[in-house]
Amino acid sequence: MVSVPGALEVPTAIALAEEAGRFPTAPRYDGYVALGCVIRGETYHFEIVSDQSAAALSNLGLKGLVIGNGILTTEDEDQAWARARVSEGDKGGGAARACLDLIALRKRLRLGLGA
Repeated sequence: MVSVPGALEVPTAIALAEEAGRFPTAPRYDGYVALGCVIRGETYHFEIVSDQSAAALSNLGLKGLVIGNGILTTEDEDQAWARARVSEGDKGGGAARACLDLIALRKRLRLGLGA
């Protein structure tokens, strides 16, 4: 697990991990799970952070990285906890499952869909 200052830094951290994986001493990962939360405030900043973090993760995905997006966008902390709790929304678990599904899909595609 790697922590970063905010949602906008999550895509950069994933890109750095992927780049580091090209070196023989660094681990290589089959996929990534992006977790975080953007809580609406009183400014337009919420929309920028939400939109740009999602767009950057999508762009990394289009470049071939497997990413489960679990960055929540909520109105308040209570809503965030409700979506994050395993007993309620389990959005983190959903992002992890999406990542695993995409890893499996990539494998099937590389094998010719017959597997």
